Amino acid sequence: MSEASTTSQIAESLARGDWEARLSSELQSLQELANEVSGEPQALLLLLRRIEELHRTIQDGAFRSSLPSDRGELFSLLQGMEKSGGWPYIPRLQLRTFMDLLQSGESDSALAA
Repeated sequence: MSEASTTSQIAESLARGDWEARLSSELQSLQELANEVSGEPQALLLLLRRIEELHRTIQDGAFRSSLPSDRGELFSLLQGMEKSGGWPYIPRLQLRTFMDLLQSGESDSALAA
């Protein structure tokens, strides 16, 4: 490996670290916001909807446009995704299931989980 290549990899690693620090800070801010409105289901629902909207925007925009066009690179990316936990998915509580749980009286045990 050449010295220039090593230097480039180190620079990329440092840049990623700064980016990850910024991401952690932003996520902490979202957690604090959620804590502020704890007990307010309408506000928490709005927060969840906005996070889901952001997830779709990133997925359909920046992520999709950044996918490699080379088949080998795409395969490598997908292998890496699989090894690191797969596709990031935001599960959605099914409203019908939620309502059924409330009506059946199982809400205390099921919603606490």
